[in-house]
Amino acid sequence: MEYISTRGQVAPLGFIDAILMGLADDGGLLVPKAVPQVDAATLQAWGNLTYAELALEIFTLYIGDEIPREALQRLVEDSYGTFRDADVTPVRRINNGLYVLELFHGPTFAFKDIALQFLGNLYAYVSKQTNSIIHILGATSGDTGASAIEGVRGKEGIRICILHPSGKVSKVQELQMTTVDDANVLNLAVNGTFDDCQRIIKELFADVAFKHKYHLRAINSINIARILAQTVYYFYAYLQLAQQGQSERMNFSVPTGNFGDIFAGYLAGRMGLPIGKLILATNENNILERFVNEGVYEPGEFRGTHSPSMDIQVASNFERYLYYLCGEDPVEVSRLMGQFTTEGSIVIPSDRMSQVQADFAAYGVKNEECLDTIGDYFAKYDYLLDPHTACGVAASDRLTEEGEVTVALSTAHPAKFDESIRLRGIEQTYPEQIGALFGKAQHQHQVDGSNAAIKAELERFF
Repeated sequence: MEYISTRGQVAPLGFIDAILMGLADDGGLLVPKAVPQVDAATLQAWGNLTYAELALEIFTLYIGDEIPREALQRLVEDSYGTFRDADVTPVRRINNGLYVLELFHGPTFAFKDIALQFLGNLYAYVSKQTNSIIHILGATSGDTGASAIEGVRGKEGIRICILHPSGKVSKVQELQMTTVDDANVLNLAVNGTFDDCQRIIKELFADVAFKHKYHLRAINSINIARILAQTVYYFYAYLQLAQQGQSERMNFSVPTGNFGDIFAGYLAGRMGLPIGKLILATNENNILERFVNEGVYEPGEFRGTHSPSMDIQVASNFERYLYYLCGEDPVEVSRLMGQFTTEGSIVIPSDRMSQVQADFAAYGVKNEECLDTIGDYFAKYDYLLDPHTACGVAASDRLTEEGEVTVALSTAHPAKFDESIRLRGIEQTYPEQIGALFGKAQHQHQVDGSNAAIKAELERFF
């Protein structure tokens, strides 16, 4: 399997080189040169596989023989052996038309664990096999940071620095990152928004000389391994419900801010998974909803919401979808992304809008509607949603038609967002691992939101 850049100025890479490059050296994002196809017979054969067994089969399609199968199997088993549920990502029935795919049973109670436990082990494997230095640099709107740190903390040959927007993540998210006191971990609390953190990361990775000098590796969803790992649970959910006799095609409702989680679903569909609707759920930072419904990709005014991990105006994975929307034409992608840099917006021509709206349905959930959904579902079904999952469920309620089955992706345990849930008078008991965080000391550095300030911190740390 080879990987190419959405902007076409990087020679094809193997899988390991692709994950080490992270952001392509031409500023684009890496995608498979050809998307592997999964037919109905293969889907049927996969029907009784465990999550780890299914992950092994899907990863093999994208890795080929670069990693021996036995070694890859160990990486997969090590990654998913840490999860609290034997199914890794269990599917829960809520009512006749709605199921919830629980993605929060990993060590940090967030869906990011599914990709980052694997990527952390993968980086450790590559470091050992190639005797290479792994310096990980990432930004987080809340969950990526804790999951990434948990995936690599204490691992030999790896250092990690995570940027988060100061005061704009939940208290539990902050504690999960900053109570880690390992020598190979640096937390930077940045004065600014997540979009500022993400911009700094992309610009530092685009500085190829700096990137190579300090051996920078990506942990954010700009890294293609993140996306590939996330495709697995779409297949797993489909196979679980198909075995229960559900309809051949089913919808997925995905709370998303950075477009990574829903792009993984789009990629699963391109592989051959029979998906009905891909419902894109946003909050009041609704650039992606406006793109799907109006054809304009343009940041609006930043809004702090009760679903802070989706408080994002510039979606880093959008370019991957744009590549396929443009017929896999890197020249056109480069032109449009250049236009976005200079003019601040992209307008999709009308002849392509039918394709966008065939690929996605979208709905932006208002703050009070998010909280109302949490309260309603707790009262009706005794099921507690975190505010991001509530956005996915609210979008499903709006866009699922009678007789359709929708799987809403539950991206975090509700205990991570108790501040929002208490606004509807709901009290919950923290899991022991989360409750223990409040008595621990924090370790973080406050920094200005400038490239120079971050560079100085990195030079000292790496």
